[in-house]
Order: sequence, then structure tokens, then C-alpha cells
Amino acid sequence: MNTSSTNEKEKSFYITTTLPYINSDPHIGFALEIVQADIIARYKRASGYDVFFNTGTDEHGLKIHRKALEQGIEVQTYADDYALRFKGLKEVLGLSDLNFIRTTDEHHKKAAQKFWKLCDERGFMYKKSYKIRYCVGCELEKTDSELVEDHCPIHPNLGLEIIEEENYFFKFSQFQKQLLDLYALRPDFVLPVSRCNEIKAFVLRGLEDFSVSRLASKMPWGVPVPGDDTQVMYVWFDALVNYVSAIGWPDDIKTFEKYWPVIQYAGKDNLRQQSAMWQAMLLAAGLSPSQQIIIHGFVTHGGQKMSKSLGNVLNPYDIVHEYGTDALRYYLAREIHPFEDSDFTMERFKESYNANLANGIGNLTSRIMKMVTAHGVTLSSGEKEAFYFGPGFVVDNLEQFNCAAYADEVWSDIQSLDEHIQRTEPFKKIKENPEEAKKDLHTILVRLHLIARKLEPILPDTSAHIIEYIFENKMPEVPLFARKD
Repeated sequence: MNTSSTNEKEKSFYITTTLPYINSDPHIGFALEIVQADIIARYKRASGYDVFFNTGTDEHGLKIHRKALEQGIEVQTYADDYALRFKGLKEVLGLSDLNFIRTTDEHHKKAAQKFWKLCDERGFMYKKSYKIRYCVGCELEKTDSELVEDHCPIHPNLGLEIIEEENYFFKFSQFQKQLLDLYALRPDFVLPVSRCNEIKAFVLRGLEDFSVSRLASKMPWGVPVPGDDTQVMYVWFDALVNYVSAIGWPDDIKTFEKYWPVIQYAGKDNLRQQSAMWQAMLLAAGLSPSQQIIIHGFVTHGGQKMSKSLGNVLNPYDIVHEYGTDALRYYLAREIHPFEDSDFTMERFKESYNANLANGIGNLTSRIMKMVTAHGVTLSSGEKEAFYFGPGFVVDNLEQFNCAAYADEVWSDIQSLDEHIQRTEPFKKIKENPEEAKKDLHTILVRLHLIARKLEPILPDTSAHIIEYIFENKMPEVPLFARKD
């Protein structure tokens, strides 16, 4: 059936993570971001949307240049190696169809240069000498008000560096009114509300122009500034453009217009860049703002922010190797707050795994399938097509990007079904009243099928296995989740 371009636009949905910086291995904080985004992407796709799901790697800048020098290898070789580690998260974390962009891709570099030219032609670029204190960890200038005991609070173990040179600047100061108007027009532009209030307060205090280039002689690893080979683009300016270059801009305007604007997931340390700097850059280039910015908190370990220097970083590859993909997806979806800082320790992870997966959905599925297979209770092919999600289907908690609240709903269904079995005892009733007991078992099987459908955005493999057991009328050969003692 042919659809109009308007209908096509209405059914398109674009969601992206930030691009993780490749100065270290993937960590649990980024796993949280991409799993939450994947849950939303799966939900929207199941609800009838044409979804473009984007992630990738941010590969330019001072940190990357220095890391490669420390290891004595070519910077591109260093970038290629780390990009593969992040690209591997698709399989490790069970991610759905996605686009993987690298800021060293030729198309992206050309798009960044085109974006620069538009900002320049529209009068938002200028050159000047300056001196700043700079946090290499954030790749950002730091003012006195942002420091704690003269250190960046996000990277307290890194000393601030003094940068004194002539660079290009972006006229951020000219966008205060437009940004405040944007926030007023769209009160949920940034979620949660506390982060929206935070960015409004930042903009209200007044905006300062920021540097958007570096001297190529000091830091050659970046996208060349158009018309000035002595300068390369500042890493944030270059990387942010990926959100438009990923969907074809500026060459494939049809695809760009189909998917733009975008839902952006980001950590709280990216609030300023995503919801103010990037929005001003879009306005400067003559493009419309993003659709919405979803800000999550940090994943902490024993109450401390994870960092390599403290030795408390958790690698998602290691956790999945021991517990499986869906176990990690479950914990990130339900046990980590969608918007605020949350603690992650392996002790808590194991406790939750045993209680809610092994003894929860895993044990429930085994008990039900044992009863229904023993007594010939099945679902019809028509019941198989009774999907939970479908075109136009809306789930309020997922519309609000609250994956934890949605997961709580599903586990409430799991608990309710378990309690129903304990209360009605169909395994006893089958001896006294077989026909009535089989009706009860059929109802129980229908409810398990519905739970499996609801699980799909969170635990896609588990959902598929349960549906297979139900419609092939067989017992699990191995536990869905084996207990870890």
C-alpha cells in the first residue's frame, strides 16, 4: 500500500545515544544508555514505527591523540581497534537493528565541514586569541564556578591544563533567547524535569562563546577546518554533527527529512553539550532543534563514580560472559534508575538475578510448561497472533522513557501469575476435575504468553524462548536462568 510522505513522516522515529569516546573499553555506564535506547527502539518498532536507531564512536580529540602516542601506534589504528570493541556491543547486549557511525568516516567528516561552512556563512564563527583552563577528560573549558578545589568534579584525578592560542569561536552568546524560547515552548524538551530546570538556569546566567577549533600543529587528530589547514575542529563540534550526518545530511535530504528531529539519550555530564550547545549549533546552521533530550544519571559502584583510576569499572563483556545478555539487560532496565544516579555492585546484581530471573520468570516458565505439556494444554495458532504490541499501541511508561517503571509492571504480572498458581493449585485440581483444571491451565498459559510479549523490549531472547516453548508445547531443555550460588 502506498503512503503519503506525511504518513511516512508520522510513522518514522529516530533515536540515538551519544557517541562514546574511545579512550577506554566499553563500560557499564554506556551499556545503560544504549540498552535503555534499545528498549525504546524495540517498543516503537513493535508499535508500527520505522525506527532509525543510531550509535557509534567519537574518535577525534586530544585524549585519543595522546593515547595513541602513549602506545606508540598510529592514531587511526588505535581508533579502529577501539571502534570494534564498541561495535561488538550489538551482539553482547542483544541490540536490535542499528546504525553504527564513526566520526572518522569520510561522509561524517564532509558533513562536519559543511555544517561548519553554514555556521560561518551565517555569521556565527570568528577567530581570536584566548587563554583557558581545560579538562582533557571532559574535552571542555572549565570556569571557576564549575571547579571543586581547583579540579573538575567529574575528573578530579586529572589536572587542568592551560590552553593559550588563537582559535575559531562559535557565537553561543547570541542564542540565549532562542534557547529559552525553545525550553518554554516545549517543557519536556529535556527529561527529567530537574535536568530541564538545570539547563534553563545555565542559559539564564548568560552564555559565553566557545572555542570550536584547535591548532593542528599541537593537535592534528581532527577534522580540518574548511579554508584553514592550520586548524582542526574541536572534538565536540565535530562529534555532535553525527546526529544529522547519520541520517544522510547534507547529501540525502529525503532520508534526513524523513527521520529528523531526533530523540537523544545522554548522561548528565553531557547536559550542556546536548541540550544547549548542540541546539544553538543547529539553529546557527539553519536546522530545526532536536525532538527531545533524555538525560540519565551515573552508574556508581559502592557509592563512588566509576573510574579506571579507582579500579572499580565494570565491563559489560565480563558480566555477559558470566550471566548472559538478558540478565544484564534486566538489571539495567529495572534496577537502575532511568534518570538519577544508581549503584551497581556484583553482589546486588547476583542477588537480583537469583530472585527475579532464576527464581522469578525462569522458575515460573518451567512450572507452567511442565503442567501444560503433561496435560496436553496448548494455545491455538490464532492465539499466537495475539500480539501485545501493535500499530498505534501506546505504553505510557515507555512513552515517558521510564524503562524501570515498565519493567516493574511486567514483574508485577509475573508475581501475580505465580500467586494465582499458588492459590488455585491446578496441579491438584487436575485429579479432581480435569476439565476445569485444563481451562485454568489454558488461562495460565495465555497469561504467560502475554508476559512473554511484554518482555520483548527488555529481554528479547527470553521472550523468544518462552514463546517457542508455548507454541511448540515443550519444556525448557535448560533453565532460562540458572541460579548462581
